[in-house]
Amino acid sequence: MGIFELFERKQKPVIGLDISSTSVKLLELSRQGDTYRVEGYAVKALPPNVVVEKNISDEEAVAEVVRELVKMSRSKVRDAAVAVAGSAVITKVVEMPAGLSEDAMEAQIAVEADQYIPYPLEEVAIDFEVQGLSERGSEQVEVLLAACRRENVDLRQSVLEQAGLVAKVVDVEAYTMERAFSLLTAQFEDHDDDMVVAIVDVGATMTTLSVLVGGKTVYTREQLFGGKQLTEEIQRRYGLSTAEAGLAKKQGGLPDDYELEVLEPFKEAVVQQVTRSLQFFFSSSQYNDVDQIVLAGGVAAMDGLVEIIEEKLGAKTSVANPFANMSVSSKVNAAALTNDAPSMMIATGLAMRSFC
Repeated sequence: MGIFELFERKQKPVIGLDISSTSVKLLELSRQGDTYRVEGYAVKALPPNVVVEKNISDEEAVAEVVRELVKMSRSKVRDAAVAVAGSAVITKVVEMPAGLSEDAMEAQIAVEADQYIPYPLEEVAIDFEVQGLSERGSEQVEVLLAACRRENVDLRQSVLEQAGLVAKVVDVEAYTMERAFSLLTAQFEDHDDDMVVAIVDVGATMTTLSVLVGGKTVYTREQLFGGKQLTEEIQRRYGLSTAEAGLAKKQGGLPDDYELEVLEPFKEAVVQQVTRSLQFFFSSSQYNDVDQIVLAGGVAAMDGLVEIIEEKLGAKTSVANPFANMSVSSKVNAAALTNDAPSMMIATGLAMRSFC
């Protein structure tokens, strides 16, 4: 089932390309033993509305940004890994006879998929991976089935082709986050194998909660909320353009009332989103607490946010930095990489497909 190639093991290096609603992030990694090294990295903003809620609406504009990113990063790798949002993917664990050949299993998967997928099969890209023996006995295996509208996959493949790249892997954002999370566990003070960890990725327009237990994703939820709301409030209050507001948000220079009247209410809104997302998780699962909260995305490193969330929710909270234990190539701007680190979790998980 080669179109999706979600579970294919990669031997050749791939660059990770995270196409979000407002920017594209590129990352290339190498590895020696258990140690990773950042070989190439670049981030570039997208023109307005070429990607809307993670759906590509202007292929050419996105392809142009990807082309420029590859030049900026000076990467020689032309194979790439991209991701689709979790909300675009249907996953299901099904049981099958253990002795099936791959061809027989593929035929059986198509039958199973037809029961669970609300679209015609010709419109769907499907992949599967055997997870291991069923708890019911050695004659059955558990198989993870993943399906996505082919249009979502084809658009990403087309963008990469127009940019001179080859889409070797189309992954799912939740799985890329899980892969990148494996780099964070050494940074936790009291890490144990069964930790319940909530990763809150606050993007420009979308906030995604991923809950991992023992390093495996057990819950994801997307909500329409993000850093763009702060930008829009700066625009509205101070009469700035989108570009001016975005720059002022990063570099400062706004009037004295900004912190009290604009920034603090936004931080409170972030806390409310985190609280609400966790409440949805608790109400639909056996859990009523998390051991650790990890903030990711552009909003994560905002001054004081970690402390507010720790105080309000009573859970240890940290900012995601997948590069904390990596070395960095001399051609990479290490300071810029550190600033962007909380936003690079998905790109990191994609770049790690070179090795797993």
